[in-house]
Amino acid sequence: MVHLGVDLGGTTIKIGLVDDEGKLLRSLAIPTALPRSAQAICQDVVEAAGRLLEAEHLTWEQVGDLGAGAPGTVDPNRGVVLYATNLDWWDFPLKEELARRLPRPLPVYVQNDANVAAVGEYLAGSAKGSASVVVLTIGTGMGSGIILNRRMLGGHYCGGGEFGHMVIAQGGRLCSCGRKGCLEAYASATGLTNLTREEMERAPASLMHSIAKKQGKVSARTAFDAMKAGDAAGSRVVDLFLDYLACGIVNIINALQPELICLGGGVSKEGDTLLLPLREKVSREIYGGSHLPSTRLQICTLGNDAGMIGAALLGRMQELRD
Repeated sequence: MVHLGVDLGGTTIKIGLVDDEGKLLRSLAIPTALPRSAQAICQDVVEAAGRLLEAEHLTWEQVGDLGAGAPGTVDPNRGVVLYATNLDWWDFPLKEELARRLPRPLPVYVQNDANVAAVGEYLAGSAKGSASVVVLTIGTGMGSGIILNRRMLGGHYCGGGEFGHMVIAQGGRLCSCGRKGCLEAYASATGLTNLTREEMERAPASLMHSIAKKQGKVSARTAFDAMKAGDAAGSRVVDLFLDYLACGIVNIINALQPELICLGGGVSKEGDTLLLPLREKVSREIYGGSHLPSTRLQICTLGNDAGMIGAALLGRMQELRD
């Protein structure tokens, strides 16, 4: 039996074919092609899933279920996307619309995309075998998914776990959500890029200028690359960025005490350059310090496939919950 996983994004939709063990067998990507109707997108998803099955010489009879991860606030019990601003969806019955387009009746599961990525890492990736994990995705924004004691935590109104929008600096930087001082405004890839630009203005002799010129833009990589080349200004940016990220992670640990926090998203590709100093900063600040067992920090292993794999395994997650 195989499972279909759909990762809905504002630019691209990724569809994966996954086996019972969580191994990605094959995938494809199609453009979201906004603006257009949600119904048209659902039709494209089902047709693309059919092409994916054909490529693996499989039929719909061999599919066990279909799962979809959508951005925004999602009610998984009803399968409704309550709102997803980048898709311009409001109270859209995604589960129903997908199910009625399938060639045969199948269980369909719908969940928030960050939660879906957490399911992927929990069942088939870096957190496999753990009881509690928070997956923090450091990308353009900052997403998070929480699994505590083997159960997904979504909050009473389905919008829980938005750690990117907890305030770490009262009255601080304006966040995309409209509040000031959110973790996302400082410790996302966007936040890191803004910190880099500000330091470049103060340090005209920094290597960051030539690195950004070579890369074609100032990005989340610029300061890290400069730091690795021995640039003092780049090192200051990275250290400040890690201070902000550590502040948010310490808050998560003090509130939830998960077994693991796994870091994903583009910035996580820095690997140990990110992870080792971050662990040190976090260990200095967590409640209880070295006197209590500590949450472990590690890098996600599924990368950009976490959404597809997690979506495909939503049915298995449901079985574990039941």
